[in-house]
Amino acid sequence: MSSPSDRPDTAAAPTWGPVRSFGRIKSRTLKPRQAALFDSLLPRIVVPDPAAGPIAPQALMPGATEVWLEIGFGGGEHLAEQAERHPHALMIGCEPFLNGVGSALRHIEERSLENVRLHPGDARDIMAALPDASLDRVMILFPDPWPKARHNKRRLIQDETAAEIARLLKPGGRLRFVTDWKDYAAWSLERLERTPGLDWRAEAADDWRVAPADHVVTRYEEKKLGDTPPIFLEFERR
Repeated sequence: MSSPSDRPDTAAAPTWGPVRSFGRIKSRTLKPRQAALFDSLLPRIVVPDPAAGPIAPQALMPGATEVWLEIGFGGGEHLAEQAERHPHALMIGCEPFLNGVGSALRHIEERSLENVRLHPGDARDIMAALPDASLDRVMILFPDPWPKARHNKRRLIQDETAAEIARLLKPGGRLRFVTDWKDYAAWSLERLERTPGLDWRAEAADDWRVAPADHVVTRYEEKKLGDTPPIFLEFERR
């Protein structure tokens, strides 16, 4: 474990109640091809409605050797690349931004991926429907930082979300959280470190400053919109 002087700043921050969902959103008209994939491809790979009852990952892809969950997959570049690299792993991707879902559908079709299942909505609904210790990996890359203090309560990483991730990870399962905002890194580290069952894997500063070997750089990351180079927080379930 890194020494206190080396670690990212973790200034005290207020606690908040449960995060409310902001629903499905769309910023621009879908391209015709993407809109068509909502009718042709999405119904075949959509995760069952979590309101209908518990979701069994093995039923989504019988024979899957691992189950990964990506929360907020953006345009789907990372999700598709990891799915192609790990064809025997079930990749569950959640994204409320419908233009992002359309982009992901295009990547899935172009690569002929058979191991991806999508939820075009709030990931927390899917998480609540999954059984304990059902996930091998959880990936959260560059979530909305909500940088204004009055909006911090809208951040994905809250104590409740961190506890739910710990519930879902198998022993030895990994969480990867990546952000390019210093305050969000500190906020998330504080909450994840105090979550029972999660161990931060960092031993030196490069462990959060240098991208892991299997990291996939996306177009969003290349834009460098945050106030710091990406910070990589890796946790393991005890």
